[in-house]
Amino acid sequence: MQSTAPLMPPDALTHAAALARQQQLTKPPGSLGRLEALACWLAACQQRAQPEPLRPAISIFAADHGIAAEGVSAYPASVTAAMVHNFAQGGAAINVLARQHQARLEVVDVGVNADLQGLVGIVQDKVAPGSANLLHQPALTRDQRDAAWATGERAAERHIAQGANLLIAGEMGIANTTAAACLICALSGLAPEQVVGRGTGLDDAGLLHKQTVVTRALQRAQTHRPATALDWLAQLGGLEIAAIAGFLACAARQGVPVVLDGFIVSAAALVCEAQQAGSRHWWLASHQSQETGHAMVLQQLGLTPLLDWQLRLGEGSGAALVLPLLQAAIALHNQMATFAEAGIPT
Repeated sequence: MQSTAPLMPPDALTHAAALARQQQLTKPPGSLGRLEALACWLAACQQRAQPEPLRPAISIFAADHGIAAEGVSAYPASVTAAMVHNFAQGGAAINVLARQHQARLEVVDVGVNADLQGLVGIVQDKVAPGSANLLHQPALTRDQRDAAWATGERAAERHIAQGANLLIAGEMGIANTTAAACLICALSGLAPEQVVGRGTGLDDAGLLHKQTVVTRALQRAQTHRPATALDWLAQLGGLEIAAIAGFLACAARQGVPVVLDGFIVSAAALVCEAQQAGSRHWWLASHQSQETGHAMVLQQLGLTPLLDWQLRLGEGSGAALVLPLLQAAIALHNQMATFAEAGIPT
């Protein structure tokens, strides 16, 4: 959890070798657009000029939020536990996408306000039964924050130990867009009106109320004089957001790339980058969420999204959608003939 020296980016020499191969393939240079850059980045991450096909793994972190009591979501808090049951039964969007793309999937209960002990297929790593109401008090204690961060690190370590070479984090938690918006405002300096979105589908009145709640929560948190991203995470975050930050930090330290999902994951990414500088070099932004403010967060992280399909589901679904594009980038890079192999004069 302590700040470390900035992480080194993926290997520059391997990136140069992969780029040189791209220049030799039977196509005009740059004609495959971002697929070429993706292949070279993945090569650098793996330190292989011709990278191996991806072995993706996904962790979904689920937790409840005390701020849900303020009516900031179109759905009741009980939906968090109901969706975890849906994950366990294989019926959610991320289940479908994980099966489609042969990605290992686990769902981690880091803070659901329900007893899920008997639920088969759920990783039981609960820190607390949800966060406190961040409008009135810190969302997490320092111990809860640190324990949730460690939960995320353990999840990344499990995947890496089982051979994953690309990771995805997703989340489930009613009202977590409010916590994420608070964190983004605090860490970026953006105003609530620039960041707060409709979440699961608030109407205009609901959106205005949510903006007001975020503004008041920021004012309360500032009275505690938070000095670091970890301080803000305890004041305004959530258990699944802390877990995702730990997941991202662990993957970056171990040199394993991560495809970021949407708004909530990007809030965790801001925390992670502030705590462990250089982590962002190991991340790829899958898409620009329809949620207000996500584009500005990606700009602050220096990331350009691959897709803009008006997605706002969460669950890691946007990140999982780009997996076939990444696999295609690697296949083209590795399997296309060079001009010399094809006997084509240049």
